[in-house]
Amino acid sequence: MGFVLTCGLMAGQAASAAPTPAPTPSAAPTGTPTTGPGQDQNNPPDQVDVPDVSTLAAPSFQLPFPCGQSWTGNSSGSSAHRSYEIDFNRGGTANADLGDTVVAAAAGTVVISAHQGSTNGYGNLVKLDHGGGWTSYYAHLNARSVSAGTQVRQGQKLGTVGNTSKPGNNISPHLHFEIRNGASYPANVRKAVFNGVTFGYPNQTLTSKNSCGGGGSTNPHTAASVCGSGYKVIDSAALGSAGTAYLLYNAGNGNNCVATIKKTSLGKNTATSAFLEVKGKSRVTDSGNFGYYAGPVRASASGTCVKWGGKAGSSTYTSAFEHCD
Repeated sequence: MGFVLTCGLMAGQAASAAPTPAPTPSAAPTGTPTTGPGQDQNNPPDQVDVPDVSTLAAPSFQLPFPCGQSWTGNSSGSSAHRSYEIDFNRGGTANADLGDTVVAAAAGTVVISAHQGSTNGYGNLVKLDHGGGWTSYYAHLNARSVSAGTQVRQGQKLGTVGNTSKPGNNISPHLHFEIRNGASYPANVRKAVFNGVTFGYPNQTLTSKNSCGGGGSTNPHTAASVCGSGYKVIDSAALGSAGTAYLLYNAGNGNNCVATIKKTSLGKNTATSAFLEVKGKSRVTDSGNFGYYAGPVRASASGTCVKWGGKAGSSTYTSAFEHCD
């Protein structure tokens, strides 16, 4: 179960637009939105204009996280939520998800990529326009990876999970996510539908199917991208030809991380696992049928020996207690 928290988000307004053709940047602001008569601080203005396109159906949204990751969504844990907004976490501690990758729930055009300053509680915000009035919001990001005017594909990285907000609003890292259609908040916030199934409000844990299909010969995920910002590979072990288990370390927080990255059967859910055991503590394991990787499994292990390993296909690896510095 992810870490559920109270966030101080003020909601934003969607605009009717489409992902094609490519937009031409306008003279809209590139930083903190302006305020004044007629300007609702809950509705940050778009930074680019895109042509209006009429569509009858909603986009085929997927969970806004890489394939195979499990996240817990909570729509009722924030006093600022007035409709079907969702806060996502997957770690068991307040800062566990800081720096985790956030991806596009559907293809679209970036119409906002900015820090909202003191205007609202979004902090670093990316807003995508999917056409037909459908938009999605990705708020409180630690970092943004796209700029306004960029067209993005489903599953493309937009930024990383963070806790940015307005000054004085101290929140724990999480992703605040919204799907909108229409112009009147909060009625325009729609129930989120992932992989064709409506989110189980108010709380549900889901495994991402975002960009899991198609197989291919190259795994789009690396151990560093799975474990998150600040983690560096310090050891690895081949699991036959089926994959590799990796041990990583984050010097900033003293945490180790283990991820098993598949090399074969990509996009197909096969038995894969990763584990990390800090000497004197219980082993932590992520095991299941995954398309691309198992993990991340994280634990604090500064100055303590660890045992680590994983499985892919029929091959397994278990280390001795090592890396004790």
